[in-house]
Amino acid sequence: MIQKTDWEARAANLLKSELKRKGVTYSALVERLADIGVSEKEVNVRNKLSRGKFSAAYLIQCLEAIEVKTFRLGDN
Repeated sequence: MIQKTDWEARAANLLKSELKRKGVTYSALVERLADIGVSEKEVNVRNKLSRGKFSAAYLIQCLEAIEVKTFRLGDN
């Protein structure tokens, strides 16, 4: 059984990999989030991604901000 912290790490890694794939820094993410009406500070983004503690809504906001339309959860 996957523990809660494993799911959190998986969510954080998914978002980090999409940021890397798109070439978007945390600073640029903050700017892009602001463009869609989400106020965030870079330090908060760093903390959320390092801890893996963020909501599904935040994940969707970030993916929308960096223009991710589809992503894969695994190799299957």
